[in-house]
Amino acid sequence: MSFADPPFLIGLALIPLLVALYARAERRPHTFAPAKLLPSVAPRRAGWRRHVAVLGYGSALAVLLIALAKPQATIAVPTEQARVIIVTDRSGSMLAQDVPPNRLAAAKKAAGTFLDALPDQVKVGAVAFNQNAEVLQSPTRDHDAVREALSSVKAAGSTATGDAITAALRSLSCKAPAAIVLLSDGKSVRGSDPVEAAQAAKARKIPIYTVALGTAQGTIGDGNPVPPDPGTLGKIAKLTGGRAFTAGDVTKLDQVYKRLGSQVATEKRKVEVTNLFAGGALALMALSALSSIRMFGRVL
Repeated sequence: MSFADPPFLIGLALIPLLVALYARAERRPHTFAPAKLLPSVAPRRAGWRRHVAVLGYGSALAVLLIALAKPQATIAVPTEQARVIIVTDRSGSMLAQDVPPNRLAAAKKAAGTFLDALPDQVKVGAVAFNQNAEVLQSPTRDHDAVREALSSVKAAGSTATGDAITAALRSLSCKAPAAIVLLSDGKSVRGSDPVEAAQAAKARKIPIYTVALGTAQGTIGDGNPVPPDPGTLGKIAKLTGGRAFTAGDVTKLDQVYKRLGSQVATEKRKVEVTNLFAGGALALMALSALSSIRMFGRVL
């Protein structure tokens, strides 16, 4: 929560002073009538209930001062200018069948789920990588073209995650809001350092959402283990302001991509919520006035 006119908040310091003055006035002896006549003039005091209206007015004043300060809430709102690059690992380890039918097939299916969740106006591009990174599709609103480009990906070779991030950043040339969704199933063993590549994304304020695909039991060929590398992917996501996910089965991968589809096409904006506080202040005043009228026959 932030405020466009914070000086009005200084007025909140007066609330405790007003409370103290009210308490002092309540402690003073009331001499508006002789003691013997008090039972007939004021037969019964309202007890603690007589303070309800005053408490309501005080709360309304505090809320009104906050409204005058023009409070602003930061929320994520959809943006039609957003661009997203799907970066998919196509190294040989993507043939592991611990995520049936194999990791690559599951990744292609989940990419379709991701595209379905994105608004049609969002431009999407695709990069596939093993020891080399290749831009399959530049950012476009033709999501079917992205599906087709990813469908032709075949698994072979080793992994160069840093080069893949660099290729994705090159595809994001303008200053519109952007994000990268990076799926990898193994440790980077070629090319540039992926964490250093993520530094460039951070400098451009482009978050990278990472998905570590597969399980520690995944193998290829004659039983060669190909575990994912969630540690490095987690560092990339944290460094750039994205989020890191792990997916050990098809269902989890689909859920992650569907969730990301609703997140990455947004940007944070400050929205003024003065009307909410002003409305709350008026409601408190109205309730306090009704309470006072009911108990004492007057507004205050």
